[in-house]
Amino acid sequence: MPVHQHIRVTADAVVLRFTSKEGMKVLLSKRSIPPHIFKWGLPGGFIRNDEAVEDAVHREIRDETGLRVNYLEQFRTFGAPERDPRGRVLCVAHIGLIKPSATKLIPGAGNKEARWYPVRELPQMAFDHDVVIAAALDHLRLKMRNEPLAFELLDAKFPVSELEKLYEWLYDRSVDRRNFQKKIHNLGLLITQQEKLKHPLQGRPAQLYSFNRERFIELREKESYIEIFS
Repeated sequence: MPVHQHIRVTADAVVLRFTSKEGMKVLLSKRSIPPHIFKWGLPGGFIRNDEAVEDAVHREIRDETGLRVNYLEQFRTFGAPERDPRGRVLCVAHIGLIKPSATKLIPGAGNKEARWYPVRELPQMAFDHDVVIAAALDHLRLKMRNEPLAFELLDAKFPVSELEKLYEWLYDRSVDRRNFQKKIHNLGLLITQQEKLKHPLQGRPAQLYSFNRERFIELREKESYIEIFS
């Protein structure tokens, strides 16, 4: 029996950044064309006939915000028939993670404005993008228990307190600092750096660390599941 489809596809990205001072923020751009004109939405757009989904989402992020996202993962497709007033449009959603030091925005010509918004204080959103953001955070919570995605949200050198606060924010509960640091150090996931970070309100400078990616790969080769956070 023949099937007649009239479906278009977009590639959209939930790009996240984190600092202990500001919490988790998501990258949004203000729409300058209908539908949902002047509302905020995720960077993204229609996939061209001659490009891969991954190429499309990188292009849209770059064109709308000027950013290049190193970590980008496709996590879900949203396809409710009524989600887009223009007709049947599927959204291939991606989650992107970016380091705090690489967040300077350069809005593209197609958008009046691009801005980082706290994920707990979203403006009026276009389409179902608030639902997409909530699903992306759920996906991140699930994966960060045994994948080193936390380090994609931290700068190359960081105090361990920033790592703790990231987990506390994401799972909305306090972390036992002693047990957390003991587990991370026992796994060998941190490399001690020579530098220390002096905090203006603290008397003693904080030790800086970097992520030991080679050690994580070594652990993963030995066992399929590594519990980073429980």
